[in-house]
Amino acid sequence: MSAPVLRLAHPDEAQRVVDFINANFDWKLPLVNREEYFSFYYRSGEQLQFALAEEEGRLLAVAGYIRAANAPGADVWVSVWVAQKGHNGVGLELMAALPRLTGAGVVACNNIRPKTMAFYRFLGWHAGRVGHFYRLAGLPEYRLAKIADPTVLPAGGDLSLEPVADAAALAALGMPASPHTPRKDVWYMGRRYFAFPHLTYSVYAAKAGGRLLAYLVCRVVDSGQGKALRIADFVGDTALLPRLGAAVDRLLKASGAEYAECYCAGVDPAVMAAAGFSERKEGDANILPNYLQPPLFENTEYYYFTSDPARFVLFKADGDQDRPNLPAT
Repeated sequence: MSAPVLRLAHPDEAQRVVDFINANFDWKLPLVNREEYFSFYYRSGEQLQFALAEEEGRLLAVAGYIRAANAPGADVWVSVWVAQKGHNGVGLELMAALPRLTGAGVVACNNIRPKTMAFYRFLGWHAGRVGHFYRLAGLPEYRLAKIADPTVLPAGGDLSLEPVADAAALAALGMPASPHTPRKDVWYMGRRYFAFPHLTYSVYAAKAGGRLLAYLVCRVVDSGQGKALRIADFVGDTALLPRLGAAVDRLLKASGAEYAECYCAGVDPAVMAAAGFSERKEGDANILPNYLQPPLFENTEYYYFTSDPARFVLFKADGDQDRPNLPAT
């Protein structure tokens, strides 16, 4: 038996990939069966963002990925990874080959199943829990959050946040310096936060002396029983976050939300605390619902992997996360 061929998909293989995933995954995925999601996540011009493992013309495994920049060798998030039954080893081989096939310096995934973390560690990659941080609005009572400890940490900082109106305004500002990966560019930021189907984001710029320092991206989620301010992304040096604590607190108060919350990995909890955010640990008595429409009154854990943890930072909207859970069509 010959070794599987590992390669990138051709633009005309979209239906072949969808049919394979539908035949070999546990359920029908909206990501690949809803055209607006499939096109948004897996098409870029003529490029179809899937890697394939095949043997004698027969697909054995596929991996869909999302680029963080519109450039050769862009870092990527893995979104869908499916192997035919009995060929999990080939699926793992395909995953290991993704850096070579895509040219990416960093391969990562937001929201993996906890039981699969051993696979990525076998590859020599890092897998772990995504941290969850929150800031309460200091209300006399909460209807959405279930609060046993009402502590609100002090928040200060000298930086303000200026709204960025649209993708053109973001492109005019450019990208801030950042030591972190994955590396994002204006193409990614404009597309992800100003052209995403079904959701509206607010993008803010932090500047000092006329120089762009960071972007903060958030959205207000209204559950019908209360609001939450979700911090979806931060691009820039995360060491700046304490300088934005008061500015984020002003956004929280203006939004009418009960709390601001942030899922992130690669950010020191001490930095988040200095920005005014408490850390929710596993088993915490405080409940900050993640599923809000309708609200599910329990805490939610997320897990991730990265091929290079040294400078890696992940936020809630990275990869294929922070999207409406729509049915497959």
